[in-house]
Amino acid sequence: MSRRDSRYGRYAGGDPLAPPVDIAEALEAIGEDVMAGYSPEHAMREVLRRGTESRTGLDDLARRVAQRRRSLLEQHDLDGTLREVRELLDRAVLEERKQLARDLDDDARFAEMRIENLPSSPAAAVSELSDYSWRSAQAREDFERIKDLLGRELLDQRFAGMKEALENATEADREAVAEMVRDLNELLAAHRRGEDTEEQFRDFMDKHGDFFPENPQSVDELIDTLAARSAAAQRMLNSMTPEQRDELMALSAQAFGSPELQDALGQLDANLQALRPGEDWTGSERFDGEQGLGLGDGTGVLQELADLDSLGEQLSQSYPGARMSDIDLDKLGELLGEDAAVDARALAELERALRESGSLKRGTDGGLRLSPKAIRQLGRSLLRDVANRMSGRQGARDLRRAGAAGELSGGSREWAFGDTEPWDVTKTVTNAVLRTTAEGGDPRTGVRLDIRDVEVSETEARTQAAVALLVDTSFSMAMDGRWVPMKRTALALHTLIQSRFRGDHLQLVGFGPYAEVMDIDQLTALDAKWDKGTNLHHALLLAHRHFRKHPSAQPVLLVVTDGEPTSHLEPDGEVFFTYPPSPRTVAHTVRALDDVGRLGAQTTFFRLGEDPGLARFIEQMARRVDGRVVAPELEDLGVAVVDSYLGARGGTGSAYESYGGWFGSRGFWVDE
Repeated sequence: MSRRDSRYGRYAGGDPLAPPVDIAEALEAIGEDVMAGYSPEHAMREVLRRGTESRTGLDDLARRVAQRRRSLLEQHDLDGTLREVRELLDRAVLEERKQLARDLDDDARFAEMRIENLPSSPAAAVSELSDYSWRSAQAREDFERIKDLLGRELLDQRFAGMKEALENATEADREAVAEMVRDLNELLAAHRRGEDTEEQFRDFMDKHGDFFPENPQSVDELIDTLAARSAAAQRMLNSMTPEQRDELMALSAQAFGSPELQDALGQLDANLQALRPGEDWTGSERFDGEQGLGLGDGTGVLQELADLDSLGEQLSQSYPGARMSDIDLDKLGELLGEDAAVDARALAELERALRESGSLKRGTDGGLRLSPKAIRQLGRSLLRDVANRMSGRQGARDLRRAGAAGELSGGSREWAFGDTEPWDVTKTVTNAVLRTTAEGGDPRTGVRLDIRDVEVSETEARTQAAVALLVDTSFSMAMDGRWVPMKRTALALHTLIQSRFRGDHLQLVGFGPYAEVMDIDQLTALDAKWDKGTNLHHALLLAHRHFRKHPSAQPVLLVVTDGEPTSHLEPDGEVFFTYPPSPRTVAHTVRALDDVGRLGAQTTFFRLGEDPGLARFIEQMARRVDGRVVAPELEDLGVAVVDSYLGARGGTGSAYESYGGWFGSRGFWVDE
């Protein structure tokens, strides 16, 4: 019996038990921005940038990147190597002085004079002592450590980890490094001339591969790795003071006691800069900390700063064609911790889910738009918010009974598509048993329901309503912050009727300089425009036509506005505008309202703002048709409109039962 081997490792995707991405939460935020006038593409970017209640956004990750960058600059300084050289030099000189004080010969006195007159510059002092015959063995060892340190630091600048790898290295180890640098320069020079071959690269890696833990698979990958670090090394030198830079350049000639190493590394830098001119070779940083960095460590910090800058750009998503997949999750986890990579991965999954779920669709102009599915989902969310607000108002009573409108009649009928009435369970199960028996089955062994078995309980007929929601789309609505609440209200009412009162007929009419019948997706995506005019007259004409098309339905007129009518439709179809409102415009508007009133429309005006002139006009209009005036706060506009609609259609209760209870108009400021 064969046994399959299993391998276990750390899960790389964060918490495997974490909840999946919440598209509904993101869609609600996107919908808010879309209704405010942003494109869906921009709105999605904003959601990813801000995050949601349950997800960290790109802005927070970018803030952590900037914080990490700032911390590196505030923590470090670039004179670590100079400090270490100075410490070794001072220790060597001190030990030599001790030895010379014990020696009594004349040569010792001359040596003392030479030691006492050393230049103050560490680089000049090291150069002065390069041919000095040390009498103290400890001093000689410390001085040799300076050369060794400089060599390892110079190599660590170009090849990460070389400082530690060459500690206590033998002369053979150093010669192996020198040979690697020579061979590398030959390979890069051949590549610059276009004469290198795959075989040459493989031979190089076979011989010197231990020096490159990154394991590059091609000469270009090798060059990319080396050029990034070499450019960081150059930026480190650029970041030093001129005095520090001059000292290090002078000291570098003493590396390993071999000027040839400096020449080879200079040639390497020249080759890399010629092959990758796009790297940042001229930049610099300002370090304000006290923790000294050596050449190798400093180069590593400059590389990290460059990686942080790259991550910051990726997280900004501000460049053309930006996608969440551009973010280097491995680098993000390496620099900020695995939790940051998990957060970014979750945002990438959210973006992918939004694009693949059908929530966003491409319009005829090529731009993204909210799909009908997304609009329905957003509408349900807004309706839940309306229900929650209604349930918290004074006088609310919570009804837990669910079902369709109308009292049960005691009868039942076969289910048909679109029915919302409750099932008659007894008759449904009986039908399943009878069908199973008729088909030769034995009900005692089990019964499987079929859609043909389902019967629903009949309810008493309910009143249908023809609803016209007229919303002011003049620029003042957007200017005074009423644009989004107006759209939220329309979408909540549309969702309520589509989901719970599908027999009702809703027409949405936006009125600015002229009026227009709008689909819900058209209204939610409507941009505010600087158009003068509030044409309530034209809107009432469209509402009247809507009511005439449904003569058997109860007409319900709901008007949301923040200004007096300033335009009307002339008999020839031209729009007439004047401000202040003209008596002609008022007369046309009043006549149109009277025509609607004669159809028996139950009318409610929702007055936004505190304009006294609007208040007087609305009160007079409502009085003509025995209507109501409601002056809600903006956050309660949706509640007010839904409440008025449900009250106008007879308070059947089904929507309230499903959404938290039936409430009258108590709690609003009502002028009657």
